[in-house]
Amino acid sequence: MDYLKAFIVGGLICAVGQILIDKTKLTPARILVTFVVAGVFLQLIKIYQPLVDFAGAGATVPLTGFGYNLCKGVEKAVSEKGFLGIFTGGLTAASGGIAAALVFGFLVSIIFRSKSKK
Repeated sequence: MDYLKAFIVGGLICAVGQILIDKTKLTPARILVTFVVAGVFLQLIKIYQPLVDFAGAGATVPLTGFGYNLCKGVEKAVSEKGFLGIFTGGLTAASGGIAAALVFGFLVSIIFRSKSKK
């Protein structure tokens, strides 16, 4: 049942992104930033945590989950370190995902050659 919940919630989040791509003139970069900011905002007002508890990876894997992770990291760091936590908490919490994205992006760039569009 956990897989089904994750699939449905993650699919709905991705479907919203696809609708934004198809029906608006927003660039993919603006949609990406919108999803990350939405994740931060929803966690800030305590709506995203119940969604994570319900759907697990279906809510944490999409881009809104990255925003949620940043916000959770800042919340934790501020409670532990005070004002300095605002600057360090988000990157500390998300450092594993950021490092993985960089390493795998680098490996893929070594394996495959880019081609210009015709």
